[in-house]
Amino acid sequence: MDRGGFFLGTHQPASLERLEVPLMVSHRTLRGRRRLPRARCRWALDSGGFSELLLHGGWQTGVAEYVEAVARYASEIGQLAWAAPMDWMCEPFMLQRTGKTLECHQAATVDNYCTLRDLAPGLPFIPVVQGWTLADYVRCVMLFESAGVDLTIAPLVGLGSVCRRQATGEISQIVIALAAAGLRLHGFGVKRAGLARYGHLLESADSLAWSYHARRRPPLPGCNGHKNCANCPRAALAWRRDTLAVLDGPRQLTLRLGGAA
Repeated sequence: MDRGGFFLGTHQPASLERLEVPLMVSHRTLRGRRRLPRARCRWALDSGGFSELLLHGGWQTGVAEYVEAVARYASEIGQLAWAAPMDWMCEPFMLQRTGKTLECHQAATVDNYCTLRDLAPGLPFIPVVQGWTLADYVRCVMLFESAGVDLTIAPLVGLGSVCRRQATGEISQIVIALAAAGLRLHGFGVKRAGLARYGHLLESADSLAWSYHARRRPPLPGCNGHKNCANCPRAALAWRRDTLAVLDGPRQLTLRLGGAA
């Protein structure tokens, strides 16, 4: 992954008209706004699926409603690189929350992407593979294939349900296997440790970790107008600079496939 493939997460839609770095913004922060910012940068749209499922145990947003919103964002904000589908996360606690099986979540994820693609072929929705184990993700790839979607020719494929364990060896092996199969992956919520391990195998990634860390620290020198820098562009850009340096550093993970280093 090169530097242009890292999307800085932000809670503030106004960052789209203030910052000139790639951003990740959630539908949940944009929906319902009468006025939308005009983007100065490439940006990607998160569907807000994690919060939607966690809060409600299922999707409350309708497919047609989401398509209409994404079309508006693409037109009024501009520079939309891609949009996540209305996917279903597969963490064990999320399965407990929805009361559905992992297989049901995977099937719903594949079905939603196909529906969005058919309803709005001009909008840049990307497929997302969901699972928990490597075998789960392989099965999801096969579900897409059965639905007529060849993920190896997709410009980008999201890797779901990895955010809270993104620096683990298990996720490293999943990334290795899917990248070796020809998938150009986007890592959702990949922090520095994950980037150091397998960032070179990702097409792109995003993270909002800067805000979490800033919320627990005093404001930066010169930032006297707020209690902390959880929503501060200065803190976000400083964290982004330090994070990008990880991409230029030594790799912590050696890729070995078929005996080759």
